[in-house]
Amino acid sequence: MLERRAAIETLLAERPDDLFVVPGLGSTTYDVASLGESDRDFHLWGAMGGAAMIGLGLALAQPRLRVAVITGDGEMLMGLGSLATIGVQQPKNLAVIVFDNAHYGETGMQASHTGGGVDLIGVAKACGIADSLAVTDETGLKQLAARLPRFDRPLFATVRIRPEEPPRVLPTRDGVAIKLRFRKAVAASAGATQ
Repeated sequence: MLERRAAIETLLAERPDDLFVVPGLGSTTYDVASLGESDRDFHLWGAMGGAAMIGLGLALAQPRLRVAVITGDGEMLMGLGSLATIGVQQPKNLAVIVFDNAHYGETGMQASHTGGGVDLIGVAKACGIADSLAVTDETGLKQLAARLPRFDRPLFATVRIRPEEPPRVLPTRDGVAIKLRFRKAVAASAGATQ
């Protein structure tokens, strides 16, 4: 199992300029924020289960950009239906990456269903996301990171992380400010790629 903060750092170390990140509720937001706030990050506050659908909407609206949803197993379990919609829509520019610690970190570290045998990779594949993989070590993580600048079909991955609680790094909680800076970054990047 991988350490969360080290994993997010490796995953986004070579982040291309056209990669926009939608971190899920809670720990993945803190992990992405630990790298420094970016105008290309759309942090969700209180929208559990919504990260994949927000990422899908952005990917469909801005097909020239790349979108990475980085969320936890608890949120993904809450929004399983989003995988079916992603499978039907087949956005070539959307990656959904689930940091899986088999716990609900935001509510007290209760065991999640992935610890009880629910196979998110199997669910993603059954929903039509053929490019689905499990990352369990540093080598696999580096291979996944290398794919982020160049994937060309829906990508789904789980990253097995240790159930730990590093210090929280909180990005701004001002939803209007997040929306406005994100829109500006999307417009700038979309204009640059035309």
